[in-house]
Amino acid sequence: MKIIDGKEVSASVREEIAEQVAKLKNEGKKTGLAVIIVGNNPASRVYVNNKKKGCEQVGINSYEYALPEETKTEDILSLIDKLNKDDKVDGILCQLPLPEQIDEEAVINAIAPDKDVDAFRPENTGHIMTGDYSFLPCTPAGIIELLKFYDIAIEGKECVVIGRSNIVGKPMAMLLLHNNGTVTICHSRSRNLKDITSRADILVAAVGKEKFVTKDMVKDGAVVIDVGMNRDGNGKLCGDVDFENIKDKCSYITPVPGGVGPMTITMLLKNTLTASQNHK
Repeated sequence: MKIIDGKEVSASVREEIAEQVAKLKNEGKKTGLAVIIVGNNPASRVYVNNKKKGCEQVGINSYEYALPEETKTEDILSLIDKLNKDDKVDGILCQLPLPEQIDEEAVINAIAPDKDVDAFRPENTGHIMTGDYSFLPCTPAGIIELLKFYDIAIEGKECVVIGRSNIVGKPMAMLLLHNNGTVTICHSRSRNLKDITSRADILVAAVGKEKFVTKDMVKDGAVVIDVGMNRDGNGKLCGDVDFENIKDKCSYITPVPGGVGPMTITMLLKNTLTASQNHK
């Protein structure tokens, strides 16, 4: 069994990004990411700080717009309109979730497609379906990078994704398909889940339920990718996979923390670089 080290892969990808950002800078083009955060959700604050740190590390300018909890939809829309027209800004990101009075869909759709570095807009998700994309949702893209780094072939493999969210499950399935995997998506209404998951050569768990994937659901020698970020009974960070009981059954497995997590922000930085190159 080999543990997939997201920190190592992330560091290697960030080095490449930093080189490309520096190259653009030498040609007179600075790369910029605008981050909007509304209210004082502590988890959102941690994510935004990590994104700023990531930008600093690779030489991307980051601009933070912290708005009060009571902000209205139209206030964010007018800010996004300004950022869409600002040449210093290559990527725009609005940290989710937003307070309930704000129309999340309207906010996502207001971001210009060429600055939508989260790849949440319908146009960008459509491009993922057809395979002619500029940006990919950060978590699925990070998972593909992890598999490539460890020379884990996807072609011809039986791939199972548990979870069908628009942010992870669906785009993950499409990317595995683009890499010639044979893909099954499972969800809360799937029957005989164990029978399906135990066929998987590559199993991706993205359900958001602590230790949901148990040993009897995993095939011997499978590659197990855990997207979950949960807290167990003791408040300790854990994934969707029962890591301790499964790890000896796998050929490769991602830990939580330190597996998929570090890749998500790295791929956001990569998308911002791509946007900057496209704008140049």
